[in-house]
Amino acid sequence: MIPALGAEQVLQTLAGFKEYATTGTLLVLELVGTFVFALSGATAGVKHRLDLFGVLVVSFATATAGGITRDVLIGAVPPAALRDWRYLGISMLAGLVVFFWSPRPERQRPLRNLVLTFDAAGLALFAVSGTQKALAYGLDPVMAALLGMLTGIGGGMLRDVLVSDIPAVLHSDLYAIAALAGAIVVVVGDVLKAPLAASAVAGAACCFGIRLVALWRGWRLPTAGEHEKATEVADNAGGRRD
Repeated sequence: MIPALGAEQVLQTLAGFKEYATTGTLLVLELVGTFVFALSGATAGVKHRLDLFGVLVVSFATATAGGITRDVLIGAVPPAALRDWRYLGISMLAGLVVFFWSPRPERQRPLRNLVLTFDAAGLALFAVSGTQKALAYGLDPVMAALLGMLTGIGGGMLRDVLVSDIPAVLHSDLYAIAALAGAIVVVVGDVLKAPLAASAVAGAACCFGIRLVALWRGWRLPTAGEHEKATEVADNAGGRRD
């Protein structure tokens, strides 16, 4: 009887440790992703010459939109970003840092590079954390990967809308595809019973790498009418040579 009780206690302890490790990993990913995405939002706000309040609003919205959407969809309500003061605090801190550090208008070009870099990092972290949380709530692998992608792209979409830009996910170089790739890596790691931290690092690196390489190489999905336009340009060039 005593050995049986001892084994049961060991199993309960291991289960509790696994749950704690899962929660801890998710929290770290969420908070780091919140800070990075908040930097992206604040930098976009400064680039578009918003005032302090506007920069802070865009910073918080960018940092939390994806996570709030995910939590509502899986029934984790109220969303973590509205329950935990750290999300708001981190977003405001990032917004203030960017606002008071921002360069003069004639040096705005580096801001675009910062927005793209922070955005790629936030995309990767939230795609990973969104997928892991979806798996923790019992979603099947396919839906977990799709929800991870949605978590990653949500903040960037709202940021672009708030500053009157076309959302990057609708026209940019492999944005949602990069998030989906990172989410799939996490799902595969879960199926193979890989450690959470290893899956998270691999998924984030995959997403971040694809996004940066796509920006560098100009990789993008085809747009409507692109083939016809290329054919027309080629025909015109051929006519001029004739």
